[in-house]
Amino acid sequence: MTAAPPGVTRPDAASTDTAVIRALKRIRVPQTQRNRELFLLLFACALTWAAVALVQLGAIGAIEPTFLYYCGGLTVLVLALHIVLRFRARDADPFVVPIATILTGLGIAMIYRIDIAIRQEGWDAASTRQMAWAAIAVIAAVVVVIFLRNYRVLFRYTYVSGFAGIALLLLPIVPGLGTDANADVWVSLGFVSFQPGELAKIALAIFFAGYLVRTRESLTSTGTRFLGMTWPRARELGPLLVIWLVSLGIIVMQRDLGTGTLIFGMFVAMLYVATGKTSWVLIGVTLAASGAFLASRVLPYVGGRFANWLNAFDPEIIERSGGSYQLVQGIFGLAHGGLIGTGLGQGRPYITPLSQSDYILPSLGEELGLVGVFAILCLYMVFVSRGIRIGLAGQDDFGKLLATGLAFTIALQVFIMVGGVTRLIPLTGLTTPFLAAGGSSLVANWIIVALLLRISDAVRSRPRVVIG
Repeated sequence: MTAAPPGVTRPDAASTDTAVIRALKRIRVPQTQRNRELFLLLFACALTWAAVALVQLGAIGAIEPTFLYYCGGLTVLVLALHIVLRFRARDADPFVVPIATILTGLGIAMIYRIDIAIRQEGWDAASTRQMAWAAIAVIAAVVVVIFLRNYRVLFRYTYVSGFAGIALLLLPIVPGLGTDANADVWVSLGFVSFQPGELAKIALAIFFAGYLVRTRESLTSTGTRFLGMTWPRARELGPLLVIWLVSLGIIVMQRDLGTGTLIFGMFVAMLYVATGKTSWVLIGVTLAASGAFLASRVLPYVGGRFANWLNAFDPEIIERSGGSYQLVQGIFGLAHGGLIGTGLGQGRPYITPLSQSDYILPSLGEELGLVGVFAILCLYMVFVSRGIRIGLAGQDDFGKLLATGLAFTIALQVFIMVGGVTRLIPLTGLTTPFLAAGGSSLVANWIIVALLLRISDAVRSRPRVVIG
């Protein structure tokens, strides 16, 4: 074929270019992702309905349709979120919403089972309130997906998010707002009570991501080489020490061991992702261990948690106020469930204090058995792995850090709560994501779902161009 004269383009070349562009556009098939999500959502909703029906058959021996109607309302809302994703985030990850739906539904079913046992009905029942909070949480996720068109705008509000996170953490100690509880983590507005720390973790995740993007160059600068790792210089330890002191302040001022541990762990994980230095993780673990040891020696309530952990089956510790009775009851419940469980509605999870909130996992373990617990943990594992995958596939540093930070937050909460109720580590006051009764946690976790959806849509809709 002869070459075209200079300045002249062959018609067949132009048509070929146009055909290539059209072929590249057809490569994107986002509706395949949404169809997969729809199938998984229908399965998740059917599983929720089946769990509630089995609870009713096991506990009262009949199907009571009213609560099933409530489940139908939740189904409508998650399907509405799916429809919104088809138009606003067609490339979003298809597994995140179905997994969150299954976990939320199983939690509602178990809370409802405990309400039946203690004869709670109407608005006094925790399951009714949890259903209402679930509706609010899904609506909040829809709002985030619709109005947050580009998650990168959050980078502009790095320091605003940091101040908002600190303000939310300080709200419970403001006179007139805090409530009297074992830990100063609740705020009462008269008509509703909530935990501002649940929203604070999202604000702080945005702050950490933005801050580390801005300061990563200084944090990754060459340091001292020792034991096969590059250790940061002393002047670079400032941010880590500040977050460590903030976490200790939460533990001391609010008597909240769980939130302090969660925030510090989230920062260390995001710091490792930003720098790639294992030395940061070792320094963080050392600071966390030393802080826990110091708190156990100085703060009586932390020392009590460690005593309950180390000597849980000591009769003296079981019987004393604030002792290990709750922990022991939860372990006995798991043992009673065995491999395949007693069946939904057939166990006695209600005899464990706070069985619908702090001890929701032992309650499920008693009636679903070890197999059911493993299935739930696998759902969490897939959820977290999808979040980390979204982060690693991101094209900008802020999206990578934010996605991995949010995913690690869920993972750390699950580890802290599951480890606590199984006596692997001392028990803290966090909630099990999506499962436990509590509106603040549920809303915050569904907002995390929405943020992951937005980030994953941006990652998939802007694929890398590979040349060569």
